[in-house]
Amino acid sequence: MNATPLAAEAIRALLAASASHVALEVVAETGSTNADLLARVPSAAGGAAALRGPVLRVAELQTAGRGRAGRSWLSAPGASLTFSVAWPFRAPLHRMVGLPLAVGVAIAETLGGLGVPVQLKWPNDVLKDGAKLAGILVETQAAPDGTIWAVVGCGMNLLMPDELEAAIGRDVSSAPWLAQMDRNALLAQLLSRLCAVLAEFDDTGFAAFTERWNALQAWRGQPVRLLDQGAVQQEGLAAGVDDQGRLLLDTPAGRVAVLSGDVSLRLAP
Repeated sequence: MNATPLAAEAIRALLAASASHVALEVVAETGSTNADLLARVPSAAGGAAALRGPVLRVAELQTAGRGRAGRSWLSAPGASLTFSVAWPFRAPLHRMVGLPLAVGVAIAETLGGLGVPVQLKWPNDVLKDGAKLAGILVETQAAPDGTIWAVVGCGMNLLMPDELEAAIGRDVSSAPWLAQMDRNALLAQLLSRLCAVLAEFDDTGFAAFTERWNALQAWRGQPVRLLDQGAVQQEGLAAGVDDQGRLLLDTPAGRVAVLSGDVSLRLAP
């Protein structure tokens, strides 16, 4: 793989205008880039390190990376790309529901442009060859002035060492082609597209991304199950998402819309 270290100066030199105003932070190791940025959302107590504008924080290694519903995200040095972006939104909190899906569109479109076709699994996974390549975690917090801060985290597998795959314990994917890229260039492309999507989402909500997400959907028309702690909550044929980002299922009783909670989507046996 390309061993070029991540460097803020190298990333900034390659950014599009959409991301030119984002502060860049590169660290060798941290627990969780999402947790780092959430701790800096402005509060009544203030603080010198409080966020004042969009920030990208990327770590060579995360030791306590998190996925949705508190699940761990395991990574190995140099084998993955793990980063978070803090972004202030004018839109109200209820408009944030579809944000993980819009982020998925940004990542999928970027990777597709780099010759790595992927699909999106509702609500927050990026799949390559049917297995998980990247995960998205969006966490929101309100500041005293009413600004809604979203911290958008992404973990992406570039290579998959045998020991890491064994530790994860399920089918995962990797992208050796991307691993040959300069990671600064890869991150600059991801951040540039992501910032454009975040700005558009703040203006329009998820409705502007519905068709783009549905065009990238994995398992469309296939039978799926929604599981909550292993128990089947709903079954049907995957039919895309609506303008709010809700999963649409065609069931014997008709079409139903499911709002994301702590549920897992799986192909039905």
